[in-house]
Amino acid sequence: MKILKLIFFVTTCVFGNHGHDENKIFTDSETERFSQQIEAVKSMIASGSYNSKIAFFMDMRIKSGKNRFFVYDLENNKIIDEGLVANGSGSETDIRGELKFSNEPNSNCTSLGRYAVGKSYRGGFGKSYILKGLDQTNNNAVKRMIVLHSYSAVPENEQDYYIALSHGCPMVNEVFFKRLEKIIDNSKSTIILNVYY
Repeated sequence: MKILKLIFFVTTCVFGNHGHDENKIFTDSETERFSQQIEAVKSMIASGSYNSKIAFFMDMRIKSGKNRFFVYDLENNKIIDEGLVANGSGSETDIRGELKFSNEPNSNCTSLGRYAVGKSYRGGFGKSYILKGLDQTNNNAVKRMIVLHSYSAVPENEQDYYIALSHGCPMVNEVFFKRLEKIIDNSKSTIILNVYY
């Protein structure tokens, strides 16, 4: 496990050309959580017909003003893009930065678990992607209309304050969404989005 952590720590410092901080350092707990989630997704993908090259990860323990949506290259074991993502307003607690989660309709909460990124459609936020919850913790996603979409109120760059809230959807900046859109639309197989805490 320590070897895996070390390899992961080194490889996560390799970024693409989208304004990433090449000196970004993950805390030990962030690295360990991410490593565990990557291995779980790789095991899941090995037994299914999902995209084996790219997966999306959202670490909801990272504060919303910091990048916590990661595009991960499963073949080369590195983050290739990242951005801000809003959490649901219902996930807010009395302690700023500590979140709660729910799969219940009308809760406005973020739901943890793995999602299959589905087809796109045009809705109130423009182009959006249907998310199908694959776990007991998020299997109401379609019923709740939890989708991946952009919104102008989500900033493009990291900052020290908290960002806008959604109704439970992973809501990202418009510029970041364009990059995600290109990846999703060019994928021949379904991409997994894993939301964890």
